[in-house]
Parts: sequence; structure tokens; C-alpha cells
Amino acid sequence: MPRILHCHSTFSAGGKEVRAVRMMNAWGPRAEHGIVSAEPQAFGAAALIDRAVTTRFLSTFPALKGSPTPGRLASIARAMQPFDLVLTYNWGAMDAVMAHRVFARLYRLPPLIHHEDGFNEDEAAGLDPRRNLYRRAALGTAARVIVPSTLLEEVAREAWRQPDERLLRIPNGIDTAAFAGPPDPSALPFRKAPGEFWVGTLAGLRPVKQLPGLVAAFAQLPPEWRLVICGEGPEYAAILAAAAAHGVSERVHLPGAVDPARVVGLFDIFALSSASEQFPLSVVEAMAAGLPVAAPAVGDIAAILAEDNRALVTPPSDMAALGAALRALAADPALRARLGEANAARARASFDFATMLAAYESAYGAALGRPF
Repeated sequence: MPRILHCHSTFSAGGKEVRAVRMMNAWGPRAEHGIVSAEPQAFGAAALIDRAVTTRFLSTFPALKGSPTPGRLASIARAMQPFDLVLTYNWGAMDAVMAHRVFARLYRLPPLIHHEDGFNEDEAAGLDPRRNLYRRAALGTAARVIVPSTLLEEVAREAWRQPDERLLRIPNGIDTAAFAGPPDPSALPFRKAPGEFWVGTLAGLRPVKQLPGLVAAFAQLPPEWRLVICGEGPEYAAILAAAAAHGVSERVHLPGAVDPARVVGLFDIFALSSASEQFPLSVVEAMAAGLPVAAPAVGDIAAILAEDNRALVTPPSDMAALGAALRALAADPALRARLGEANAARARASFDFATMLAAYESAYGAALGRPF
């Protein structure tokens, strides 16, 4: 039974965390997992882990954030020794990658695979040259660098100088059948009233998601529409303030972390407002649930969607354009139904969980030197 260490930038219930949990659940008792978060209080995704999965949350693991001094990196490296495989996620775990780079031979560390899923607000407008250099240096002992999108694949190859034999692109996948089933009205602390319609989103409540901007885009919709923002994070108060400023406080709901498969089908439109995405799992979930999508042209979003839905992809950070897309969908039930059907067919054909899981198991097994 492999012992796997997961070093996350955050373990809130965002896209990469949900993907990791779903794979853990699929493996069940076949593996043991230790989980570390660079943000020690951010563990919302833990609620999604099945009870049959052997999991430890490593509160005494050395901090993933801090000055990358030799002593601190050495302490991180030593903490990796009891494991068979180290999985690191995003920039917030890059010091763990550097610890592996510096001390892998001295401490005989297990293989490491790094995952990059996108950028926070501090790199949404452009990559930080110093971080590029740090990544280049740190990733030297990684067995693989896995990315979900074509854009990130190009960034890893060009900006981080990752060789083709190390770089692997695995598009995100979901259990499309689970999202095609009926949603669960009891999964939220409020119910959908007759004659009411919902714009919904799944997102960590972080500045890069631009959720106050989504509130502004939504505010022009007719009064029978509600906005449901599912997720946790530090922007909670800012979102409520935006709702108050636009006079829609009674129509904006923040239920916290949810099980997407139980909730997404309750939405009538799925909306995304992020300044930076790569291959957002939430968009694929909405597609599998048969929803139309209004979203900005960031990452691979336009390529993910069914062709007819691409007309609703708007310029990045243009909340007026996003609002216009929402209004067009809200005014046309036939358009919503047609785009939802096309998106569901594309999700089933291209983004199923089983295909993604097999690709990850192949990569992890190769690093371990045995079938996963």
C-alpha cells in the first residue's frame, strides 16, 4: 500500500483539491494519504473524503510558507522520508519541491510529482520572473510536472524550461454520469422557489475569482433570478458588500462548500468570473449537468465548451460583457436548453473521470516503479 504525501497550496474545496479527493476516493483502501496545506486553516475539501480512505492531516509538518533557508528546506525534506510518493500542488507548495531538489540524494527521498493548475491574483496579469527562475531550479528532481491545459503546458515548457520527457498534460475529468443525474434540493440550506431561476458558480472565495465582479454582472438580471456562489475563502465579506452596493443582497446566497454533484444541476446558468483559470473543473461539471456557461476567455475555457457555447465566452475581467452574456441566457430558455445539451454531450465524450484517473495512475505508477 503506497504512502502518499500531498503538499497543497491550499486544501479548500477548489478544483485541484476536489480532483485530488476524488482520486483518493476512487483508490479507497489501496493507498494511505498524508495531507499538508500551505494555508493551515484551509481544509474545506476534507469533508469530501470518503471514510474508507486512510488519511492523516499532518499538523506538525514543517510550514510550506516561509523563507527558503537551508535549515527550513532540510526540515521539509526530512518530513518526506516516511512516504513512498510526494505530490505537490501549485506555487504554494514550491518550497517542498525545492526541498526535494536540494536534499533528495542526501535523504534518499521518494519520487516527487508536481502539479500546476493555474495562478492566483499575484500572477494573473503576468508571470513573476523570479518565480519562473525558482520553478526552473526547484523542478530539477521532479519525476513529472503535470498540467491540465494547453496554456500551462506551453508555460511549463517555455517559461519554466521543462523538458518534454518530464512534462505531462492530463485534461481534468469528472464522473459525468453523477452530474447527469437529478440534483438534491436538500443539499443547500435554502430551497428554490417556484418561478425562481439560479445563476450558480463553484469557486474558492479568493480575489483571483473576481466574485464581487460576478455580483455586479448578475445585478442587472430580472428579480426572479438568484446568484448562488458555492465555496469558502477570504472574499466572503467583499462579496456581501458588493451585493449590498448593487442592491441585490436578498438575491445573493453563499452556502459555503458543497458537493458539486448534488448541487450543480439546481442551477439554470453556470457563471465564471475568474481573472485566471487553466482547465476549471467546475466548468466541466456544469457541462455534464447540462448547463449553459457564461465565462471569460481565460485558460482553455473556450476550447472546453461545446462550439455553440463559445459565443458566450467574454473578454477577461470584462464584467459588463459577462453581464450581457448572462442577460442573453436569462432571456432565452430555448438557448439555455440547446447549449446545455451540447455541453453535456461534449463532457461525456471528452472529459470523463475514468480516462483522467487512468492517466494519473499510469504517471504515479511509473514514478513508484510498480503498478498503482
